[in-house]
Amino acid sequence: MSLRNRLVVPIIFASLAVLVGCGSNGSFTTPVPPPGGSFSNSNLNGTYVFSVSGTDTTGAPYAIVGSFTANGSGGNSQGGITGGTLDLNDPGVPTLVSNATINSGSNYKVNVDGRGQASLVTSTAFGTITLDFVLQDSSHGLVTEFDGNGTGSGTLDVQTAGTSPVGSYAFIFFGTDVSSGVADPFATVGNFAVGAGGTISGLEDFNDNSFAYTSQGLSGQVIPGPATTPLTTLTTTQFGTQTYDVYAIDASHLKFIEMDASATLSGDAYSQTSTTVPTGALAFTIAGAFPSTTAPSAVGGFMVTDGGGNITAASTEDANIGGTVSQSPVSFTAQYTAAGTGRFTLGNFAGFTAGSLYAAYPSSGGLLLLEIDNGGVMSGAAYPPQTSTSFNGSAGYGLNFSGVNLVASVEVDDIAEFASSSSGTTVTGIVDENSAPGGFPNYNLPLSGTYTAPDSNGRGQIAANAGNSSNSTINGGFGITFYTVDGITFPFVETDPNGQVATGVFFMQDASASASSAAKARSHMFVVRPSVRPSTARWRKK
Repeated sequence: MSLRNRLVVPIIFASLAVLVGCGSNGSFTTPVPPPGGSFSNSNLNGTYVFSVSGTDTTGAPYAIVGSFTANGSGGNSQGGITGGTLDLNDPGVPTLVSNATINSGSNYKVNVDGRGQASLVTSTAFGTITLDFVLQDSSHGLVTEFDGNGTGSGTLDVQTAGTSPVGSYAFIFFGTDVSSGVADPFATVGNFAVGAGGTISGLEDFNDNSFAYTSQGLSGQVIPGPATTPLTTLTTTQFGTQTYDVYAIDASHLKFIEMDASATLSGDAYSQTSTTVPTGALAFTIAGAFPSTTAPSAVGGFMVTDGGGNITAASTEDANIGGTVSQSPVSFTAQYTAAGTGRFTLGNFAGFTAGSLYAAYPSSGGLLLLEIDNGGVMSGAAYPPQTSTSFNGSAGYGLNFSGVNLVASVEVDDIAEFASSSSGTTVTGIVDENSAPGGFPNYNLPLSGTYTAPDSNGRGQIAANAGNSSNSTINGGFGITFYTVDGITFPFVETDPNGQVATGVFFMQDASASASSAAKARSHMFVVRPSVRPSTARWRKK
């Protein structure tokens, strides 16, 4: 993998003024009443695959993928975790950890609002790992790591036993290239078809610190783990063989984590049942950085495709480029072109902020996107064609965002649950936040603010304060612009002017949905995470 030892483009963070209070009234809230809802430990009952990726307390990037079995008992008190394993890739830890046992004494609890915590006792360098989560239903949730080891974000999904990969998949992984001893932004997208014995063939695109390597022939094998010696390999001419461990969620969704010393890639593979770009309004979010301007960035909006190769002028974006925010949607156009089996390129952009050329792979998790124009490291997804622009004012919602606070130069990860008023424009709830390096978990903070209902295109906004006069999140709240996919799922970008760049998603909750029925009804959706960490420029391999 000698080609990874390229010019290091440092990510230097701008010094921005801290604007206190980004919520609806610019002041801290008073405590909110106890949360409502009907969730309990019974909503976490079975085996679940979880993932987190982020920044540890030393500033090193890391990724964890694992699974645990929850027993569904204990009401809203303590439930038991009866088994599980995890893989840990952290270049700050001397040895890669594969198939580590989650020990007895591990436990969890689910609050009535769907927020909860799992305490995973391990013999790894991370010791006991605490996951802070919010459930959508019994099959799916959003996760942050919430302990002194570091901070990161990811997902939680019920697992179908005995799944073997079959058919074609598209994938998207992100993390950092650490082969030179420096953590450089690194991301990849591609596809593969599974043959006999798990052998694969397909295509893969890479972006290594803004250097693009496109349409690489891909071979290897996909063998689900977890395994003490992982057996999944992805091989290309430019980057040789990368080794992964794979946790199968079900036949349409696989979790990957790189288990070699070259990079910290992790991510998702989704079934690729269609090899065409969907037609209609596709909500999208992408995140990463532009090394030439040293700007961590997040962009979201609607990409409107016409089925004939055009992304029309009805498309709009909101952008947060290094803390400089465009909150008014800006129109853009582009074209998409078939460029291999199940692979497309998006190009000829006009009016678009975040790059000029992307590789795109259709999948059941969305249209998976990677910048390949040698101008930045942006990756993300455009989601299935919009089916609703509604926002249910009386429902409960679970939220996660992950990003970089430019003022404090830390990664920030939040889990929240909120409810909106049925006859007004206010939201109230609770938020938990963790940050690293140098940060700490901050639990059970009041969340209060206002929302703007989605317009006819499905674009809305939330401005919320988080905390009170004695304790708050780093920024004292957040402002986000969100995009309606189906009236249930809302990807978003942070668009307040307070020196923080983040992406995330919130979803409508349903405590009554069983794990089996919810998993069948809910299509998987890739959740965009920043491919840039706050300390990538200064971390060095010890």
